[in-house]
Amino acid sequence: MSTQQRTVEQVSTAHRQREGAGFIVRRPFPTRGIAQADPFLMLDEMGPITYAPGQAVGAPDHPHRGFETVSYILAGEVEHEDSAGHRGALGPGDVQWMTAGRGVVHSEMPSKRMRAEGGTVHGFQLWVNLPARDKMMAPRYQEIPAARIPTATSADGRATVRVVAGEALGVSAAIETRTPIAYHHWTLAPGASVDVALPDAMRAYVYVFRGSATVGDGARSLRDGQLAVMAGHGAVRLAVPSDAREGAELLLLAGVALNEPVAWHGPFVMNTQAEIEEAIRDYQRGRLGAIRR
Repeated sequence: MSTQQRTVEQVSTAHRQREGAGFIVRRPFPTRGIAQADPFLMLDEMGPITYAPGQAVGAPDHPHRGFETVSYILAGEVEHEDSAGHRGALGPGDVQWMTAGRGVVHSEMPSKRMRAEGGTVHGFQLWVNLPARDKMMAPRYQEIPAARIPTATSADGRATVRVVAGEALGVSAAIETRTPIAYHHWTLAPGASVDVALPDAMRAYVYVFRGSATVGDGARSLRDGQLAVMAGHGAVRLAVPSDAREGAELLLLAGVALNEPVAWHGPFVMNTQAEIEEAIRDYQRGRLGAIRR
């Protein structure tokens, strides 16, 4: 580990996009300025949005191959099921780390109760690329309820972190990753300042989704909906000025780049176009299965 501070290399603002059956997401990457964030492929923020009864929508049956999806729910209830017979539900604070591997057909929908009664939905889905050696591995799930997500607080009580992957403030995640990854949810009060140590081999990204924070050596200001691409090595400094009217919430994502070719077509992410065409054929011929209801 190095004691030096990383700097902000680039800042992008999330754009809004329609997904699934019609819900709107904020997407900080990929964007025109940030095509890839190796080893990450895409980050979507769903909501916060409050649905009236009968309005809530999700992502009906769709295939995946060659990467992982990480669903982190802050508010609301999501029911999911897949072609391997796996079913479950996620509530506030829960995480599902799905390794699609050689392929599954998956469905993610608001719970029956939320579809009937309405309610607020807020959460994230991160797509993590798999190295070539793992793209055709057997699918697997890691579902971690909120109570099992490690949480730590700085000595002054002004910075709190939930560690989805990696480690921070002396606690380590319950989730295992295929390559070295950090996924932190930080909540910072006015006056908070914390240096997050990361291995020098990791690339780091910071996404603010509430309030404003300063990031990196030089204290670059980021507002709600902005993503910083970090440069250099060492720790990432996260802070909120002591005179700020409110605190901030943000995600810190970091990972070791795969540095491999990326062939991407919708829900399939492989290394070559031939592998993409094979994935499409396999899906069309039912080799990824179907959800039994």
